[in-house]
Amino acid sequence: MSPLFEIAPCAESDLPRLFGLAKSVFAELPGWNDDAVLHALSSDVLFVAREDGLAAGYVALQLEQDGTCVVEQLFVVPGHEHHGIGQRLLHFVEGYAIAVRSPSLRIVVERSNEQGRSFFRRWGFVPVEDEVFELTLPEAG
Repeated sequence: MSPLFEIAPCAESDLPRLFGLAKSVFAELPGWNDDAVLHALSSDVLFVAREDGLAAGYVALQLEQDGTCVVEQLFVVPGHEHHGIGQRLLHFVEGYAIAVRSPSLRIVVERSNEQGRSFFRRWGFVPVEDEVFELTLPEAG
């Protein structure tokens, strides 16, 4: 039987667990910043993916003044990789961005993250700056 999967807005009670999961994976990497992650988790639009009721990943979005949706964080919990969670979160976020009439969806992908850069190119994102990829969105009908 396949796992029950859902994506929903983040509940306040999810925040400590999501921060802890992200920190356990990324804290030792260059660029990790507790304050930046906490700020994104507490102020961004946040959606959580759950498999069988357990947090399996999340995406944090910021809506800029020009309407552009920026993916601040996209995280898949270890043990849930290769289940299509990153793709499902990105698909969900694309729909959300279209619904709020965003002209585009942006994400920063570090130059050293070739796997991530390849993933976003396959999704239709194009580089617009050295580490910024953008997907132009259709207008909501």
